Amino acid sequence: MNNRLSRRQSLKLLAAAITAGLLPSLPVAAGPAAANPANNGMLQKKFGKAGKALPAIGMGTWRTFNVGSDPKLLDARTQVVKAFFEHGGGLIDSSPMYGSAPDVMGYALQKLGLPDSLFAAEKVWSPAGGSAREQVADLKQRWQLEHFNLMQVHNLTDWREHLAALRQMKADGKIGHIGITTSHGRRHKDLEQIMASEDIDFIQLTYNITHRAVEQRLLPLAQEKGIAVIANRPYDGGSLIKGLQRRNQPLPEWAAEECGSSNWADFLLKFIVSHPAITCAIPATSQVAHMQENMAAGSGVMPSASARQRMQRYIEAL
Repeated sequence: MNNRLSRRQSLKLLAAAITAGLLPSLPVAAGPAAANPANNGMLQKKFGKAGKALPAIGMGTWRTFNVGSDPKLLDARTQVVKAFFEHGGGLIDSSPMYGSAPDVMGYALQKLGLPDSLFAAEKVWSPAGGSAREQVADLKQRWQLEHFNLMQVHNLTDWREHLAALRQMKADGKIGHIGITTSHGRRHKDLEQIMASEDIDFIQLTYNITHRAVEQRLLPLAQEKGIAVIANRPYDGGSLIKGLQRRNQPLPEWAAEECGSSNWADFLLKFIVSHPAITCAIPATSQVAHMQENMAAGSGVMPSASARQRMQRYIEAL
């Protein structure tokens, strides 16, 4: 069953709720979220020939922001976004395949204001209907933005046609960067061929401490070609961290000294972003406390190459 609301339906419902007084007003951020504070010690990772940088911990919206027009859930997600920016966040990733997530993000950003650090990343895909240009225009309305910093082809769908259109939009100054995504290991060979033959700025793929196949070919190729890498599914869709927490699995005694980690979120995210080829990881959450944990993983001690090997051995032995 497709429970995605169209942009028009979502906006109508939001407008009706506001008119009826169902949506409590949140203060427009003149504070930390809008002011783009110092990055709180967040690790900044450079990408591209111009040497731009992004905070190592970004934000995903898969599942967590598909909440329709429920007033309480809209305001709860707004607080999650607020915490993200208060703790030095930058890249937010979404997709028209994530139901109402783009509309919910638009609602949150209108409530909070647009911080200078926002790096808005979206996707196009063919089953959504229309051309890449039409999809980008629709997503701008849903986010209530004038410009996307990154537009990606979702899961390699019709990638030749979409990349050609996105490349022209980038040349025309309509979007900032272009990329392509996958969350499926079976598409790695296709992604490798695209990376080798096409001029793209970003790739997005699954990488975490239990899914490391991309270390063999894709991550080295990204470094060679100067392609930024976004790591999705850092907690393996939640099952990895929930499994560790459910079993009350303790952190190894050496985690604090060698990784700067006091909890599993920190341990798992630092493993990802300490890889030299990874630009940022995009954990998704619906809770402010979990967002604060995620963002803390971008600062402090980062594991060395030897510590990373020790981390993966520990997890493999469980």
